[in-house]
Amino acid sequence: MTGAHLIAGETVTDGDSFASTPASGAPRDYPKGTPALIDRAVRAAEEAFAAFAATTREARATLLETMAERIDARGEEITAIGTAETGLPEARLTGERGRTCGQLRLFASHIRDGAYLDRRHDTALPDRAPLPRPDLRMIQRPLGPVGVFGASNFPLAFSVAGGDTASALAAGCPVVVKGHPGHPGTSQIVAEAIADAVSACGLPGGIFSMVHDGGLEVGRALVEHPLIKAVGFTGSLKGGRALYDLCAARPEPIPFFGELGSINPVFCLPGAMETRAEAIGRDWAASLTMGAGQFCTNPGVVFVTEGSQAEAMVAAVAEAMGASAPQVMLTDGIARAFHEGAERMARSARKSFGEVCEGRSATPWLIETDLAAWEANEDLADEVFGPLGVVVRVPEPGDMIRAAAGLHGQLTATLQMEEGDTDLGRALMPHLERKAGRILVNGYPTGVEVADAMVHGGPYPASTNFGATSVGTLAIRRFLRPVSYQNMPQALLPEDLR
Repeated sequence: MTGAHLIAGETVTDGDSFASTPASGAPRDYPKGTPALIDRAVRAAEEAFAAFAATTREARATLLETMAERIDARGEEITAIGTAETGLPEARLTGERGRTCGQLRLFASHIRDGAYLDRRHDTALPDRAPLPRPDLRMIQRPLGPVGVFGASNFPLAFSVAGGDTASALAAGCPVVVKGHPGHPGTSQIVAEAIADAVSACGLPGGIFSMVHDGGLEVGRALVEHPLIKAVGFTGSLKGGRALYDLCAARPEPIPFFGELGSINPVFCLPGAMETRAEAIGRDWAASLTMGAGQFCTNPGVVFVTEGSQAEAMVAAVAEAMGASAPQVMLTDGIARAFHEGAERMARSARKSFGEVCEGRSATPWLIETDLAAWEANEDLADEVFGPLGVVVRVPEPGDMIRAAAGLHGQLTATLQMEEGDTDLGRALMPHLERKAGRILVNGYPTGVEVADAMVHGGPYPASTNFGATSVGTLAIRRFLRPVSYQNMPQALLPEDLR
């Protein structure tokens, strides 16, 4: 495979290159992105916007379904290079491809229905006193070109053809993707599949471009480009906050839909601990270490009441972690950051389990502390991206309410409870509703269903826009805005309002 950018349907290979850093196999060279290439891609997107925004819902639905077909047709190729680049197992990437294509097909069905447009019509009342009412119609309309940053941990579902790209295209917005350097080959194959679908559907090539990574200046060029009207991002708190600030500082500020950081707390209530403390420990450890802990919904902290049941749970966690083999992390940088974060965490509390591995591998870490130390040291509430869990012991069950009230914004919060825990669960709910975008009972948050009712977002720093989700059909609304039409002739209305 020859490395290339995909810009408005054309392959571009000019300029300097960088070498990939695969988990296995030989590195490959890919062209570096530049601000000039970003400008070229964004201008092509702007040129295509008016025509794409005017397409029918059926045309966009067909595009999404064709994208899914073209990606599936390259399934073996995608899996082969994806496993080599990321170290993820074949089954995981096969499942992720199914989720990615399923999401595209779900969005196609959703926009065909049309309810997402929230169409409203107030008929004219010319004889109303004291003043007549004009004819008013409202509909959601696309924003304009959208910039998307590929994510490291989901090379398919949150990257080139992931939820941000799918929802922007569904809304009628052209997309410019900055590929992630951790999986450039995977990104390119998927980009080629999308470009093929755009061509097959007879749509303007400018509605999709993918520019490979080229360092901080390329990301900055994308979010600061005056023709970009919104940005989708999944990544670190530090990187996302920097981009968010750039979006806000533009002469024309634009929305930045960033998913940044979450430790996804689990509250183990007394009744659940009394009946299944060891099972909770084993299940939490399994969720915590799944995929080397490289999920944004990784349940990084558990709150338990002091006592013998907490000891039994922690013992079960340590036993499960001890049986866990080292896992390959997505990139060298992620592995390095994980070990640095784990060692920093261990200096702030008591390490019960964990060791630094060589190279790109990682084994689980278990940190223990109490509520007083947790509240006194904000570093303990930082996300360490990887298989690290923190157990926080609280003196009394009611202290969990205080712990919940002190949390930062989260993607998820989980209650492990039985029927006798209902009163405490009810007392916790007002706090959890303010802190998290999704609340679970007797489950674990790893695994995000792509569905109408899903919310994958939350108050800052979980995400930068608490009213949005990056998973599920509601994600499409991020790239639309309401427009009202007063006394508008039928010929000038958008087709969906006629």
